[in-house]
Amino acid sequence: MDKRFKLSNSEIKPLAIGFGACIASDMITVDGCQVGFMYRESPINEVDSGWRFLSGLESQDYMDNANNHSLYDINTVANYDPDITSFIELPIGSQCERNSDGTLEEIKD
Repeated sequence: MDKRFKLSNSEIKPLAIGFGACIASDMITVDGCQVGFMYRESPINEVDSGWRFLSGLESQDYMDNANNHSLYDINTVANYDPDITSFIELPIGSQCERNSDGTLEEIKD
């Protein structure tokens, strides 16, 4: 299955270079939704940053289908939603979500 991404390669600009790879939902990269929830877990390999990006609209069934999310450079996801750039240096265990005002913010315990 070929994915039709919301942004073309020519639209990807250098916004967050050198932060590694991440996993993002197709609701962001294909449908063009903003990041609604992001969290950082322990990386699975040396190129993985540990960041996971979701719109917040994904169901468990949607996420259980591996075709609905992919591995990307963080810079790619930053081009879909530049709001993430303020948070990508947060440590493992960090979580951020979009609040009712539409602002992405870190979730503090």
